[in-house]
Amino acid sequence: MANGSDERYLTTAEVARRLGVKTETVYAYASRGMLRSTRLPGRRGSFFAQDEIDEFVASGRDGRQLSGAVERIRTELTLLDDDLLFYRGHNAGELALTVSFEAVAKLLWTGELDKTFNFRRYDRGVETVRTALAALPPQTGTLDAMKVAVAVLGAVDPLRFDLTTPAVVRVGQRLISVLVDALPGDEVDSPLIAERLAGKLGGRPIDLGLLNIALVLLADHDLAASTVAARVAASARAHPYAVVSAGLGAVDGRYHGVQSTLAYRFLAEAKDNPLRAIAERQRAGGIPGFGHRVYQAHDPRADVLIGLLRTHPDADHVMGTVDAVIVAADSFPNVDLALAALMHAYDLHPDAGETIFALARTAGWLAHAIEEYREPGLRFRPLGVYTGDRPER
Repeated sequence: MANGSDERYLTTAEVARRLGVKTETVYAYASRGMLRSTRLPGRRGSFFAQDEIDEFVASGRDGRQLSGAVERIRTELTLLDDDLLFYRGHNAGELALTVSFEAVAKLLWTGELDKTFNFRRYDRGVETVRTALAALPPQTGTLDAMKVAVAVLGAVDPLRFDLTTPAVVRVGQRLISVLVDALPGDEVDSPLIAERLAGKLGGRPIDLGLLNIALVLLADHDLAASTVAARVAASARAHPYAVVSAGLGAVDGRYHGVQSTLAYRFLAEAKDNPLRAIAERQRAGGIPGFGHRVYQAHDPRADVLIGLLRTHPDADHVMGTVDAVIVAADSFPNVDLALAALMHAYDLHPDAGETIFALARTAGWLAHAIEEYREPGLRFRPLGVYTGDRPER
């Protein structure tokens, strides 16, 4: 609603929906001077300036921190605290150095840290996926191929709507295994995902320890955009394959999973002249691979991976460039720069970082789905604040 000026106003009921409170609470806020109501000519009731309500929400003055929140999501999976990352109470950096990706997946899915847990091969699923992928044009990117593969695997699984935890765990094992084994490249008979993936990322086979560490560090990251998408799908009781498809859709955005590709290109440009590459990226709007919306001073995932690359002979030719841009960027490197450095160290495909990210995060998406299946269905239903023209009454 607008008065004679361009300022828009909300009714008491609209404010209540915006804040997620009762109308009586809105009146209480107004009586205490926390909100300012006004009367509009020819209209009954109290009205509130939309700009003031937006400011009120953003400031969190009602103690609910409602800006951006639709539903409080309680999770036992991942904690981001003081620039540290924990999976179910375990420091993720320490896990990455000591256990396999498979063990971390089991930890996220069930709460049990089982170091003997592994993923077997599913040759029939691989054959089905490869048949489907053969119809795609040769320039199809790996992330797009993964979307097709997930949809196909879901379509041929008659028990996909079994949402019990054991069933989701079985889907996770099958899904991640087939996604890796269906990739073109060297075939390795191993129960470990890192060993089967190492020869399928282009260039030369990547160091197995470094690859496993990257997979562990990327397995989950609390409520990132793709994870929220996955939880919304699970809230609607979508089957696990559809949950992963929702995650893949969100991860394919320029601000999320594809950042490692942008950082890879940035490092390629920075090899000859780091300062010029940084200046050009700053001019274009930002340097990929630096800073983070959650971490304040450092990204613990980058600390682990970049720290190991600095001492690894395979990365000698790229770490000089990495250190030069870190000094010049006046910010801290994030995991996307670490992935980009790993890709350059082993001459991997430019989108190899996206592949590693999506495969690892599939474990996290399914862990969040298991949690969400235990919650009331369809609990994510935000109410829009209408700002268009009002119908005449």
